[in-house]
Amino acid sequence: MKKSDKGLRLINIGFGNIVSASRVIAVVAPGSSPIKRMREEASERGKLIDATQGRKTRAIIVTDSDHVILSALQVETITQRFLSEK
Repeated sequence: MKKSDKGLRLINIGFGNIVSASRVIAVVAPGSSPIKRMREEASERGKLIDATQGRKTRAIIVTDSDHVILSALQVETITQRFLSEK
């Protein structure tokens, strides 16, 4: 199953890190207890990707492959990038 380059949308999540828009399920703020647990569980399973470049985590991206990606960009910034890059 090959996807054409036209159909592949990539979203910059900060510092040159990019995710496939079609694989993202949610972009959430990192503050709540359930999200912190999800982050910890992903780390234990080897499914945590830290794309913060050592900065504070401001958004967490959940993918359909059960990966959890940490980003230093605000949730609103990532959301705007999803909406503007159609």
